[in-house]
Amino acid sequence: MVNPLSPEVLADPVTLTRALVDIESVSLDEQRIADCVEQVLAEVPWLSTQRFGNTVMARTDLGRTQRVVLAGHLDTVPLADNFPSRVDGNLIYGCGTSDMKSGLAHALHLAVTVDAPRYDVTYLFYEAEEIDSRFNGLRLVAQAHPQWLAADFAVLHEPTYGVVEAGCQGTLRAMVTTAGRRAHSARSWRGVNAIHAAGEVLRRLGDYRPRDVTIDGCHYREGLNAVRINGGVAGNVIPDECAVEVNFRFAPDRDDQQAQAHVHEVFAGFDVEIVDCAGGALPGLDSAPAREFLAAVGEPPVAKLGWTDVARFAALGIPALNFGPGDPNLAHARDEHVEVDKIRQGAEMLRRWLVPA
Repeated sequence: MVNPLSPEVLADPVTLTRALVDIESVSLDEQRIADCVEQVLAEVPWLSTQRFGNTVMARTDLGRTQRVVLAGHLDTVPLADNFPSRVDGNLIYGCGTSDMKSGLAHALHLAVTVDAPRYDVTYLFYEAEEIDSRFNGLRLVAQAHPQWLAADFAVLHEPTYGVVEAGCQGTLRAMVTTAGRRAHSARSWRGVNAIHAAGEVLRRLGDYRPRDVTIDGCHYREGLNAVRINGGVAGNVIPDECAVEVNFRFAPDRDDQQAQAHVHEVFAGFDVEIVDCAGGALPGLDSAPAREFLAAVGEPPVAKLGWTDVARFAALGIPALNFGPGDPNLAHARDEHVEVDKIRQGAEMLRRWLVPA
């Protein structure tokens, strides 16, 4: 196989972005891109490289007093008539341009061009972020090779449009169920309509006032919303069960247990089943590498409104933040694209941070 990631391509993060986009890597089909990345990193004399599944890790061991991680996922969502890449002026279009192959290009470009960073660096290129978490390469590495993640600070190259998005929200899904008694709709008074009973659940959601929370200068907005309703038996039957699925996005000052307790409190009197919960991550801006990173970027951080894999680092006690050139509002879109200028600016910022003055 001819590797499209040639030295000339690797030298330019913009050209490298296009080359990475043009390697199809929909979730669970990352072998080719992982092969290409592994081959490149294995040839770099200042890096030691290992692989686990389709996750590739490369690291320096220069004896620095601190270690940082640069991490990004190799996979994309399914193609949507947006492959291969194309260029239109200052824009590169294609699947994964924003989320997150332009960010991957930053990490890979730095890995092969910065031979003496101020910190020891671990570069992680992992699989299956866009699908069910049981496939997530970062989660699997944390279980099988936790030493790969050991660090004082981490940067996750999620799209942030060139600003620092610190920490992340937690997310919880719950099923709030109402019960009734089934009957023929022609004799509805003999039954109890569970869908009607769900009106109280919706009323509580409508009356709910979410918190705004400021942590380390970052403003996190919570939200509790119905995202799906299931109920009904047939067109002539009074339903005896209705389930309202709710999603709670919570600030990282709540842990999982506190978030679950809050949802149970809001829906007191109803049957509440927590079906999924992933805690958030505090901003973690106190470490020296984080402060130096913010100085290199030159802009104040903002809160990450959403859940990202920085939470996996936070669970290991590693402060982490999100930084990438793509616009998160374009992630997964048919017209997904990234600005060339943002790629270049982000690469320069990261180099200022990693390379001693």
